Amino acid sequence: MPEPVYVGLGARPGVSADEVVSLVRQCVPAGCRAVVLATLAARAAEPGVAGAAARLGVPVRSYEAAELAGVAVPHPSAVAGAAVGTPSVAEAAALLAAGAGTVLLVPKVVSGRVTCAVAG
Repeated sequence: MPEPVYVGLGARPGVSADEVVSLVRQCVPAGCRAVVLATLAARAAEPGVAGAAARLGVPVRSYEAAELAGVAVPHPSAVAGAAVGTPSVAEAAALLAAGAGTVLLVPKVVSGRVTCAVAG
């Protein structure tokens, strides 16, 4: 049975489900399966994020910027901090969704309008 992993997403408004699904598939390691897409609360209802979750058959879990800002990550971004109030969305959301004692398996990868990280 494939190992469950938790996918964190940062997304710009208007991102397409195709773009999200493509990056998630690229980032999830072989032998693993995504069990949740985690993101900033303000992006959870974006059609591209919700549509990608539906296609992948996983729920969306969302976090407020303050929750994400409290997570130590290896690749914080001042740009994200200024834009959405937290220096990390994808890495922090993946780690929060995965829970205590987990690690980043794939640090953030940026592609167009979406950022993805995987924890497990």
